[in-house]
Amino acid sequence: MTPGPAGLDYRLLFEHLPSPYLLMTADFTIVTSNDAYARATMIDPAEVAGKPMFEVFPDNPDDPDADGVGNLRRSLQTVVETGRADVVALQRHRVRQPDGRFVVRYWSPINSPIFDDAGRVTLIVHRVQDVTELVTLREQDRERAAAQVEQMEADLFARARELQEANRQLRDANAALAAVTAELRAQQQAKDRFIATLSHELRNPLASASAALDVLGLDVTGHPAQAVLQRQLTALSRLTGDLLDAARVVTGNLRATRTPLDLRALVHAALDDLPMSLPRPALSLPGEPVLIDGDPVRLGQLLTNLLDNARKHTDDTTDVSVHLRVREGHAELRVRDTGPGFDPALAGTLFDPFTRATTGNGTSSGLGLGLAIVRGIAELHDGDVDAHSDGPGTGAIFTVRIPLTAKTVPPPEKHSASQALRMLLVDDNADLAEMTAIMLRRRGNTVTVATNAGAALAIAGSTTFDVVLCDLALGEEIDGYEIARRLRRSARHRNALLVAVSGFSQDADVERGRAAGFDAHFAKPLDLTELDLLLAQRSGESPRD
Repeated sequence: MTPGPAGLDYRLLFEHLPSPYLLMTADFTIVTSNDAYARATMIDPAEVAGKPMFEVFPDNPDDPDADGVGNLRRSLQTVVETGRADVVALQRHRVRQPDGRFVVRYWSPINSPIFDDAGRVTLIVHRVQDVTELVTLREQDRERAAAQVEQMEADLFARARELQEANRQLRDANAALAAVTAELRAQQQAKDRFIATLSHELRNPLASASAALDVLGLDVTGHPAQAVLQRQLTALSRLTGDLLDAARVVTGNLRATRTPLDLRALVHAALDDLPMSLPRPALSLPGEPVLIDGDPVRLGQLLTNLLDNARKHTDDTTDVSVHLRVREGHAELRVRDTGPGFDPALAGTLFDPFTRATTGNGTSSGLGLGLAIVRGIAELHDGDVDAHSDGPGTGAIFTVRIPLTAKTVPPPEKHSASQALRMLLVDDNADLAEMTAIMLRRRGNTVTVATNAGAALAIAGSTTFDVVLCDLALGEEIDGYEIARRLRRSARHRNALLVAVSGFSQDADVERGRAAGFDAHFAKPLDLTELDLLLAQRSGESPRD
């Protein structure tokens, strides 16, 4: 054995430890023992190495009350199953001598696990506390030490029994905890499946209605009903997105794709995207770039949610301002309004899901998800957010802080003109497929529609497409993932742009799609502007107007 620090020989140390030690495998085969154990049990360590523990140390066949082997086996099995040390109550053993006769010994064994790199119990250290002399002292000198021995023996037995009972209770508690953990895991998985299904079921009809409205807008313009439908569909899509994002925040599954960006440009873009019908907030930006490492989509969502929150609790005459500054190594984004404010005692709870603060007239609005998503996005960027108000009638201030970065913002990509593409659209929702195909054809593309997996694969087997837009859930054995895998194996579409378009849009769905061969993943309803940007990035062309 290689000596340890300062020349310490661990094998020599083990062999000369004063307490008896035996090392066995997890199937109770003896590996080795030290000198103290060999003396106590009258064995030759080299002779018993490799033999089963209970073959070397059996119970006395002539003693029908012998229970040492059974108790020890239960203890060792407990160590293997739980990975925890186990103490056996004081046992009366009859140890077999080399001549075959048995001699009485009183032992209190302690069994401890040793783990391999994978965390499995690979060895068991069996240490014996030999109290034979203590127990037999009363028999050797009854009058001189009777009282002392009885007390010591009683204390020892009581302690051992208490330890054994404590071990039993701990095993029961661990079993109960394991059952509860399994139940919670099953509930979490069921909730994730529910959220994914809810996303799909909500997004499909929304996508169909949104696509139909877009097609209607190509032929009919200026009708007031179109604006109403557009507002309501946008609101429904926003509520659906908030529900799913809030669920991701609660479960810790919210994700971001971060890149260096100037937060000033992002603030400008978010304000430019506000509906023209809404008053524009007052804006204050620093003259120098405010560089952070962030996800532009998530951060735009954060600012939009803060502005929506301000509008929910104010009217058009209330001042709303957006202020950005650099402070103590952080970008500090502040949204302030002069509305009804809130009780300062509620500041810590406003970012909890489904919390809705009452407005000045005593009512509340919304689902109470917007601020919870804001906090989730801030924490996703290693930042934080807080709310402040001096009380009812004094307005409110929401401040987001995100660390600055020393990275540089990459230059914008240069694009050229666009071109028409051959597209295969796969979706079992016939209404949605037809409306989307019309929009794509109006943009100059050649679009073929397949409403089931069989038709999609047959068409793709005879026709080459530049782009395949494919739903994931197709209501049959072959789903969108399998279509992507088969297309990637074919010579025709090995290099085609494969885009998943689905109501299933959680991070797990995106990762699974990427593994199947999809280049991108869009949530329904399909945003044609985002698709144009993807096509431009793919081909080096500029997005369509």
